[in-house]
Amino acid sequence: MAPSAKRLLLVSPVYNEGANLERTARAVAAQSRRPDRWLVIDDGSGDDTLEIARRLERELDFMVVAEAPDRIPPGADNLGLAREAHAFNAGLALCGWRDYDLIGKLDGDVELPPDWFTRLVERFEGDPALGLAAGRLAEPGRSGWQTIPIPAHHIHGAVKLYRRECLEAIGGIPERLGWDTIDETYARMRGFGTHSFGDLIARHHRPYGSADGRLRGRARHGECAWILHYGFAWVLLRSLKVALVPPLGLSGLAFLAGYVGAALRGVPRVEDPEFRRFVRGELRARMARPLSGRRRTAAIRTETSAARVR
Repeated sequence: MAPSAKRLLLVSPVYNEGANLERTARAVAAQSRRPDRWLVIDDGSGDDTLEIARRLERELDFMVVAEAPDRIPPGADNLGLAREAHAFNAGLALCGWRDYDLIGKLDGDVELPPDWFTRLVERFEGDPALGLAAGRLAEPGRSGWQTIPIPAHHIHGAVKLYRRECLEAIGGIPERLGWDTIDETYARMRGFGTHSFGDLIARHHRPYGSADGRLRGRARHGECAWILHYGFAWVLLRSLKVALVPPLGLSGLAFLAGYVGAALRGVPRVEDPEFRRFVRGELRARMARPLSGRRRTAAIRTETSAARVR
């Protein structure tokens, strides 16, 4: 297959990634299809992240390092802002991103397999409706690397890849908690497909929620569910599923507490009524599919039993 003519921009907002950034950079440099430009934008790290990035910049000719011109302080998510989304947008503003066909976001603690971009670009070329995609993430567990289970329509915030037209259609990345689900929801609302491919696995070296505690991370996910207009019935079912993830039981309680706490505090939700209707419609459809599947299975079993009686 001839090399793709599509231009690829990669933006990595980084914060205190001194322990991981070099590994991430080596994996990007080893790609069979490198990005045409890779901007690493430091958001005020307190460790040696910026120093490591500057050293790597001198070695990798496609890598550019910058510092975020203005920064949201740690803990500002309670203002409805997400620091990494803010830094990502700052990076886009520095890059002239509309000159590229595909725009990626890569966190500084992710190790990509060498064919990551080659295979993703092929899939964008093969499906003109695909607007947002990536592979899956694996994290270290007691029995080795374990892939994080997510639905096929969801893309991890650490490894997003947007078609430029999709990013334009959704109006960019919202700088608020829950941005990495808001963006893909708007993509589907605007007629673009979103997909995470299970045959592409990257390694995430800093497990989700580990930066400020796993339970706080679960509570934050619950708050995101509130912001996104997820209904209480869905959240309750989801909390039972999350409860099966260590720490057992407490994870589910933290998720539910995050949702209820956000509701009691009156945390602002996505204001767009079209967004709310679309989200509720998707949730109803997803909750109905397993039920209809069980009904079909029950019907088949009934028909089989009846046939045996006859």
